[in-house]
Amino acid sequence: MENIRAYFEKFIDLNDYIWSLFTEKLISENFTKNSIILRQGEVENYVSVIEEGAVRFVIPGEESETTFGFSFQGHFFSAYDSFVFREPCKYQIETITDCKIWRITHEDLSNLFENTREGNAVGRRIAEQFFCGKQNRELSLLTQSAEERYYNLFKHQPQLIKEIPLKYIASYIGITPQALSRIRARVTE
Repeated sequence: MENIRAYFEKFIDLNDYIWSLFTEKLISENFTKNSIILRQGEVENYVSVIEEGAVRFVIPGEESETTFGFSFQGHFFSAYDSFVFREPCKYQIETITDCKIWRITHEDLSNLFENTREGNAVGRRIAEQFFCGKQNRELSLLTQSAEERYYNLFKHQPQLIKEIPLKYIASYIGITPQALSRIRARVTE
């Protein structure tokens, strides 16, 4: 939890009282590998941060599925569109590894946003992180080759990318598992 506090304190002063208001609302949960955290069609009720592990964002399908995002240790994650607009989610969130996460409910986070200046600033930082992540993903898809997208993922999370099944990575970067095998061979040479 100190890593989370240190992250927020880069942007805003959090005294012990404000920090305790936030942390007393956090819920710790553990999920095993391949668990569904949020099913397609459910309304997201949490913003979560990963203490250990990795999750993926996936659009399930009968014939195939599309992985369009990952979140790793120390990062926030949520089906934020569903969380904000209180609408059913069009995708789902699944664990890739065993995960320990900390979560705060929509109601508790909204109360912190509305009732404290610091809570409002924390909320803004969370929203900015989600927005920038989505923008970076879009720019990556528009301006980088599949090999560059793979390299960036490998560069930023080398210890975890080894645990992600190739089919998820291939789907994420928009290629077949066979093409990914060729890229991996070139990158690791």
